[in-house]
Amino acid sequence: MKYQKILKNKTQCTICPRNCILAPYQSGFCYVRRNINKQIILETYNYNTGLAIDPVEKKPLYHFYPSSKVLSFGTLGCNMGCAFCQNWQTTKIKYPIDQCQPAPPEAIVNTAKENDCKSVAFTYNDPIIFYEYALETARLCRQEGIKTIAVTSGYINPEPAKEFFSLMDAANIDLKGFSENFYKRNCMAHLQPVLDTIKYAVNESKCFVELTTMLIEGENDKEVPEECEWILNNLGDSVPLHFSAFFPRYHFADRKPTRQETLMKAYDTAKKIGLKYVYTGNINDEKTSTTYCKNCGEPLIKRDGYKVTESLIGENKKCPKCQTIQEGFFQSI
Repeated sequence: MKYQKILKNKTQCTICPRNCILAPYQSGFCYVRRNINKQIILETYNYNTGLAIDPVEKKPLYHFYPSSKVLSFGTLGCNMGCAFCQNWQTTKIKYPIDQCQPAPPEAIVNTAKENDCKSVAFTYNDPIIFYEYALETARLCRQEGIKTIAVTSGYINPEPAKEFFSLMDAANIDLKGFSENFYKRNCMAHLQPVLDTIKYAVNESKCFVELTTMLIEGENDKEVPEECEWILNNLGDSVPLHFSAFFPRYHFADRKPTRQETLMKAYDTAKKIGLKYVYTGNINDEKTSTTYCKNCGEPLIKRDGYKVTESLIGENKKCPKCQTIQEGFFQSI
């Protein structure tokens, strides 16, 4: 395994900022990467929790071939410790690997081709921890002209991040909050590595990036102005930003779901600060799910939930009214 260090009788996994130092047969924080004979072995390689065909909007990606089909899959475990995890049944519970579905990369690519999927998405849990499985699948996708999508927390070390994002055509990176306190208290992680990953992916890689922040009232909703200012100053005004609603799960099962007013306030704040592409998730609202021209404000793509109902933009990326090129990859519907 490329990203590891041998330390006497232990081995350090260097994929993510946890840098777990593992004794023989010990697994890391993610519980799926284990030290076997001084090598870090991914125990979920060739196994996943099932394949699903989704609209790409569900990832969520609104500027990456809207309305196209994507084949989605994930595995077990996670390198984040989020108390509010929405997929905790697979990321936190240590299921035996044999309860997963065997699916080597070749089978995943063939399934995508058979179902006319434009992309394959590594999602449900973080592809950073099934790094080798995701990247081998991505390489085969590239050979077959299939796009690749990562849905990730961005909690990865700089060197593996270069290889990872070089093989991803698009990514939705989860910016869970905007304070070190939030990340330490609720995610058992740190904010800065995530910000570094986002800056690298947006500014230095060829991967197309959208961001998502799930708003939890009383936890990270007050951080929205600072987050939006950071995005504007470090990434520019044209990285799509999704604010999604939290629903009670896992250790946050006693919390209240996010109110629509909270999402709308975040949406308005981001727009006022100057971000051009802002959306809300997990609610049906045409205004906040519509893509508007970044220059003249013309509605370009209207959506009903995850379904595109009208699109006025094609492969040339131009607004038909003012001819301004929009960020993203589009197709005629």
